[in-house]
Amino acid sequence: MSDEQQTPQTEATPPAGRPAASSGSASGRPRMMVDLDPSGQVTGREGDRSNRQFMNYAFFKLDPAFRRLPQAERDELKAEFLAAAEGWVSDAPAPKGLILRPYSLVGVRGDVDFMLWRIAFDVREFTEAQARLNRTRLMGYLTQPYNFVSMNKRSQYVNRVDGSGHGLEVLPGQGQFLFIYPFVKTRAWYDLTPHSRQGMMDEHIHASVPFKGVRINTSYSYGIDDQEFVVSFDSDYPQEFVDLVHRLRYTEASMYTLQDTPMFTCVKKELAGVLDDLG
Repeated sequence: MSDEQQTPQTEATPPAGRPAASSGSASGRPRMMVDLDPSGQVTGREGDRSNRQFMNYAFFKLDPAFRRLPQAERDELKAEFLAAAEGWVSDAPAPKGLILRPYSLVGVRGDVDFMLWRIAFDVREFTEAQARLNRTRLMGYLTQPYNFVSMNKRSQYVNRVDGSGHGLEVLPGQGQFLFIYPFVKTRAWYDLTPHSRQGMMDEHIHASVPFKGVRINTSYSYGIDDQEFVVSFDSDYPQEFVDLVHRLRYTEASMYTLQDTPMFTCVKKELAGVLDDLG
């Protein structure tokens, strides 16, 4: 499934095994040694250094040995962890714009128990957040099977579409559920003409319009993590999200999906409640 309603494509490197420039390609599109942006315009613009939000989706798994500890000790360790996690936000100056959203996955996913969605304008803030947790005793009982990092960026595909969620700052945690997965496009997608990609995304966006109870948050991982994007969907209605994903399977753009798993259904809770779910 292709879920880039907020996600433009960049073509920083040629597909594997191909030269950076040649007289042509299999698609008939000429290749030139120029700065060709995803809209098809030849530019020589400088790199963008504007302030953007970074996303960190940190997933945690509990060692069952924790549940064999006395109740009083468990409560003490959870309180220590809670103070460390929330202190990352409360101890920081407001202009840093740090955001923390906790979610439970107990009972809906076997390989993770909870997720912390952390947002900051400086990726180094995630190091500080994790260091605070690492100094707690509860981290001695936790592993992190998954940890995704990405960056927010405006989409070229939705600038013409009102209400399509093309803002540059994410407003996280609006729904009772958050559905998350890493996402990778096939290399063939990047060999299409800009007009072909735009046409497929127009279809993709049009197919999504009826599902107004689902808000998409798409972010880039090019060069900073293994996947190309991380997509997350805020919603109060899991049934509507299931129908949306099913509908998008029939769009042309979905044929250019290389990877869109693992998928996580996250239940929004206060962090104290998330920790209580652990036992």
